[in-house]
Amino acid sequence: MTNFISVQLKKASEVDLAKPLSKFIQQSYPSGDAQAEHCRAAEELSKLRKSAVGRPLDKHESSLETLLRYYDQLCSIEPKFPFSENQICVTFTWKDAFDKGSLFGGSVKLALASLGYEKTCVLFNCGALASQIAAEQNLDNDEGLKAAAKHYQFASGAFQHIKDTVLSALNREPTVDISPDTVGTLSLIMLAQAQEVFFLKATRDKMKDGIIAKLANQAADYYGDAYKQCQYKDTLPKEVFPVLAAKHCIMQANAEYHQSILAKQQKKFGEEIGRLQHAADLVKTVASRYDEYINVKDLVDKISRALTAAKKDNDFIYHDRVPDLKDLEPIGKASLVKSTPVVVPLSQKFTDLFEKMVPLEVQQSVSVYNQRRADLVNRLIAQMREATNLANGVLASLNLPAAIEDMSGDSIPQSILNKSKSVIEQGGIQTVDQLIKDLPELLQRNREILDESLRLLDEEENTDNDLKTKFKERWQRTPSNELYKPLRAEGASFHNILNKAVQADGQVKERYQSHRDTIALLCKPEPELNAAIPSANPAKTLQGSEVVNVLRTLLANLDEVKKEREQLENDLKSVNFDMTSKFLTALAQDGAINEEAISVTELDRIYGSYTQKVQESLKKQEELLKNIQSAHQEFSKMKQSNNESNLREEVLKNLAVANDNFVELVANLKEGTKFYNELTEILLKFQNKCSDIVFARKTERDELLKDLQQSIAREPSAPSIPLPTYQATPAAGSKPASSSTPTPAPRTIVGAKPQPPARPPPPVISAASSPSSTSAASATAAAPPAAPAASPAASAPAASTAPSQPQGPPYPTYPGYPGYCQMPMPMGYNPYMYGQYNLPYAPSPVYQNPGQAPYPGPQQPGYPFPQQPYYPQQ
Repeated sequence: MTNFISVQLKKASEVDLAKPLSKFIQQSYPSGDAQAEHCRAAEELSKLRKSAVGRPLDKHESSLETLLRYYDQLCSIEPKFPFSENQICVTFTWKDAFDKGSLFGGSVKLALASLGYEKTCVLFNCGALASQIAAEQNLDNDEGLKAAAKHYQFASGAFQHIKDTVLSALNREPTVDISPDTVGTLSLIMLAQAQEVFFLKATRDKMKDGIIAKLANQAADYYGDAYKQCQYKDTLPKEVFPVLAAKHCIMQANAEYHQSILAKQQKKFGEEIGRLQHAADLVKTVASRYDEYINVKDLVDKISRALTAAKKDNDFIYHDRVPDLKDLEPIGKASLVKSTPVVVPLSQKFTDLFEKMVPLEVQQSVSVYNQRRADLVNRLIAQMREATNLANGVLASLNLPAAIEDMSGDSIPQSILNKSKSVIEQGGIQTVDQLIKDLPELLQRNREILDESLRLLDEEENTDNDLKTKFKERWQRTPSNELYKPLRAEGASFHNILNKAVQADGQVKERYQSHRDTIALLCKPEPELNAAIPSANPAKTLQGSEVVNVLRTLLANLDEVKKEREQLENDLKSVNFDMTSKFLTALAQDGAINEEAISVTELDRIYGSYTQKVQESLKKQEELLKNIQSAHQEFSKMKQSNNESNLREEVLKNLAVANDNFVELVANLKEGTKFYNELTEILLKFQNKCSDIVFARKTERDELLKDLQQSIAREPSAPSIPLPTYQATPAAGSKPASSSTPTPAPRTIVGAKPQPPARPPPPVISAASSPSSTSAASATAAAPPAAPAASPAASAPAASTAPSQPQGPPYPTYPGYPGYCQMPMPMGYNPYMYGQYNLPYAPSPVYQNPGQAPYPGPQQPGYPFPQQPYYPQQ
């Protein structure tokens, strides 16, 4: 009697998860052990998917455990990897579990670049496999009953979870098998079957009949509700509906049967008979309508025996009135089942392959924090560098420290010699020339990478627009122009960055050209440099004066400030603090991350002291420069002034400025080279991102085109053009309407036997000898076969052209047979009949001999013309 419904598994197309995940890991994480470990985890995940959905699964607990582990892993990686159409674009393709497909169209399937879609389909398979495992259990023992009930309740919970989440997970119309209506019905069916298992266990444990009746009545309700949900919907296999209807009747019959036993115990013999009669009617309905699906013979016999005994006792002993069915008290209900909620992890053996990888929200928060930190550090360093450049500019304008070193008037000041030596050691003007020469090549390389990336997007977008125009509303996928908006915004940002870089390169080149001659002078040997500097009258009287000593002290203090800044800059660059733990704690406590508040607080705590030191350094430099300018004014008053000394001082100032410009130009050019090289890596990642999404879109496009072709093949063809009346309804005795199907050519057999003699005329059958014939047919049959002008009835089927093969005379029309139906071939003229050549003539076609084949029936479909008799060629 027991016949449980199990659900078919969905079939998935093969997908390589390792490649896209490894690429994302390599782009997002620095090289090292952590990156290698994450890549190995991606390989393991791809293997796990193949084991879970890439092969047929046995109806066993181990197979379900594999599916559950894969589902848990998908839930684990969802917050850690940005699966979407414009980031990690992996297209998952699944077939409809209930669609059998067609000869030309194949099965219905859906391809989406959505991890939520993959999770939904995997969870569907978890519920389906659990239903199959439950259906395979041995219900004759407690272990089998408990396992079946557990799996049915899990399957019900899985389908219910899909019903609640599928629309938000897919953001589009799903296939029929995972639609909310279908999985809601499946959830109720699984719950009904779990309740039936508890009924079977209660029956096996011989519990009280009142309890058993309530369990059975609740199961009947579940089955009835499930049947109502799918009664008018063509979403489940057709064999499900009769099983649900039968189970509803069977469980209701069981409830009435056990309630009748309770009525007997309570001395309510009329109620006992009424309930047994209702139960008998229910099982008879099942036996008559659904016998091919469920066998209820044992239940019918049991109820019949009980009803017969109850009637006998009541007729002879109790004489209790049998109430009407509507007067019977309703049976109570007791539900012992509920859908098992889906709580991750579902598998008891689950181990997160990406346990050390932080969630994507934490990654994004850390990324934003690092950007805030970099902005703060760069701002502090920029302030210090600007202050240093300002100090160098002020000293150069005052010709310090060269002015206090140049007391002889004809030798090179030591500070100028040091600067010249430093410039020569750094490569001098050749270094600057080479760095400037390399910039255009680096710029051009970056432009080519960016242009190629955008070209890929343009080509795919144009193709998508063409297909959208061609298929219109059938082309149901996210338009490329909407999908590529973030990428195009990113590309436009790169364009702006390159344009600004070009402007910065131009400013550097202009500055270099204005100071090139002076820098070249610094690169000359000491004698040539000394000769290029004009000599002046000595100022030995100032040697050892108080103002010179003050200037030297102030300059030394300023140099100390510069050195402190260099150390402070190194300290700022070396400070590092991992915010991952902070963000993870916030995510665990609050369920969300307030990145701005946490980052600002931590940056103030970490860099507050450094910010204060920078401000103190700037303030100290400001006071030093003010004092240096005051002291230099006194020094200038005491110093003898003439044209020669002014010219010499101007040259020394220019050399000092040239040194500062050389240092700054080299630093700027090296930063520019580093910028272009780093931008190349970023643009290559951008190109890979564009290439990946274009490839994924191409794959999705091919799948969608294939599905469209299959759906078009499944559509009904256009209605056929109605035939004219004279072709659609041929008159009696006329040839059927001809079609475009050509008449098969006569077969030619090599070495055939000689043609037999001419066929004798057909027998003339009178009306008296053939009671089934009509006078009109006999008159028609009497027409001479060789008459050149046949009667209209006889000439109607004649072809408009001369036949290529012998046609034979027209034959009469017999009642019950279509007009112009060929007579059976005379047996004497059949070359395939052995021993018939000696017959003088064929037996009469009207009077069949015993064992002879009957008169030919309707012609074979596909041949619009009547088949002609066969005459082997000579």
